[in-house]
Amino acid sequence: MKYYIGVDGGGTKTAFALFDENKKMLECVTGPGSNHENLESSFDGASDIIMNGLNALCDKAGIALSDVSFTLMGLAGIDHRYQYEAMCELLSKKGLKNFEVFNDGFIVVKAGATGKSAIGYNCGTGVCCNGIGVDGKMLQLAGLGDFSGDISGGGNISVKAFELMYNELFLGLEKTLITEMIKEKYGFEKREDFMALIEKVESEDEGAEHIRNLVAAFFEAAKQGDAPALAHCERMAERGAQLIAALANQLDFGEGEVEVVLSGSINVKLDNKAYLDMLLEKAEAKSGKKLKFIKLTEQPVTGCVNWIMQSYAE
Repeated sequence: MKYYIGVDGGGTKTAFALFDENKKMLECVTGPGSNHENLESSFDGASDIIMNGLNALCDKAGIALSDVSFTLMGLAGIDHRYQYEAMCELLSKKGLKNFEVFNDGFIVVKAGATGKSAIGYNCGTGVCCNGIGVDGKMLQLAGLGDFSGDISGGGNISVKAFELMYNELFLGLEKTLITEMIKEKYGFEKREDFMALIEKVESEDEGAEHIRNLVAAFFEAAKQGDAPALAHCERMAERGAQLIAALANQLDFGEGEVEVVLSGSINVKLDNKAYLDMLLEKAEAKSGKKLKFIKLTEQPVTGCVNWIMQSYAE
């Protein structure tokens, strides 16, 4: 039996999965986030997390790491060549052989596409848009936060939701349903109480929970026709469409419709049909192509074994 490992490394957790040659998942373990940009120890700490996870996975399966034929990783934070080279060098020094590393956005493409080529639009805490053409050429856009104009990640949306409430409460501007939803959620009575949300969102231990609350309120308000929330949905859809259209036009996807795999909590876990409809309409208009949106239902780590079987298995 041949063994293969897939790794999906994010900012908050890393998934390690062991597969056989039939792409059956045999074992899986979860470890801490392995995005080097979030760690004080940078690449060294991230590579330690990866090696520890790989060894834990093999121990659980009762095999040695040397028994694994190939390991493919999709890692958040691997956005440029120097990051790729730094990570590969450290993993090699720490004993890993027969492996390849990509940005985690690319394994989303491989997890959800029906063929070898597609666009992946991932909006979780952050944003990335990745494409793989029919000729194997790859291109990544976004993923640089404010530097690449990302506005559709959970972090971005939570800040916008707070801004809309602040505009209403402190500047006397347009009312938003988000305010009442958050007031009820947290039991706020005075406008000054809302300021406590900033500290909560920035909390290292509980920040993710409060971001989710703000994002959920934002999309629920949009669903109910809230004008400020819908206006920002329009801006998000415009930016997302620009990213998708850029990949559709810069890579070769062959004839016919282009698959766009949607992943991340913003795109697949929330009730946001109005936003996704805007995104599809704008992306098709800007690209001049027929697009097929596919919501990712598989675990992203399955993209690793799909890729291995397509390109790396003996």
